[in-house]
Amino acid sequence: MSISLTTPAAPAAAARRTPVVARPVGLLADIGNVLVRELQPVLRQPASVLFAMVQPLVFLGLFAPLLPDTGDGSALQWFVPGIVAMTALMSASFTGANLSEEIVSGSFERLLVSPVRRSSLMIGKALREMVPLVLQTVIIVAVATPFGFDLHVGGILVGMALLVPFSVGLGALSLALAVAAKEQAWVFWTVQQTVIFPLLLLAGVLLPLDGAPGWLRTASDINPLTHIVEAERALFAGSFPADTVLAGVVASLAVGAFGLWVGVRRMNRAS
Repeated sequence: MSISLTTPAAPAAAARRTPVVARPVGLLADIGNVLVRELQPVLRQPASVLFAMVQPLVFLGLFAPLLPDTGDGSALQWFVPGIVAMTALMSASFTGANLSEEIVSGSFERLLVSPVRRSSLMIGKALREMVPLVLQTVIIVAVATPFGFDLHVGGILVGMALLVPFSVGLGALSLALAVAAKEQAWVFWTVQQTVIFPLLLLAGVLLPLDGAPGWLRTASDINPLTHIVEAERALFAGSFPADTVLAGVVASLAVGAFGLWVGVRRMNRAS
């Protein structure tokens, strides 16, 4: 009795198997993937947006009653657009704090060696600021409206759109600062606090600068946030003065373009 061992023939399909060629993912797809990843914590914990609103609402509650009524109506009409711009400024400037945590934990290093383009990492992270901007503006307007703020939906929508390039550009600058600071978080916070508050005060968000000395007015005119705040106040009041709105649009686009340029360059050099 003999036993013959035979090897089963490989399936014909396996013999004809061909490797699948991976197709490169486009820039927009990369940005979309990074944006979705960045928005997941916000969608999972929407209460974080409410916690970020504590400071703006405190300013709204404590400063607004001290402002005299203007000839055009409630002082809220002047104050609320400034608070919205301040919220965009503060929120976008804190963007790099999340990146600092990723750098310390090592997750940022893993992102750098991933197939995702580095420019997409920067742009996607910066675009995240659009969602908190919209949610926070809605909350501020909803809180202020019962106390005498005149609601002009069209102007508010245009005002939010005007703030988007500014928020994205400032967020990119904040991310670039975090990349430059690396694991030294104190450097990030020192520079952030040193720059943000002068920009806020020079823009006349909390107090008007009509009676300010000449040098302070000159510094205010150089500040791009000043022109954005003036445009926001006009839009939130329901008016569309061409020169004021155009100056705000130019300032917002300039901050957006400059911030993305600096951010992408810094991200490409990150190691």
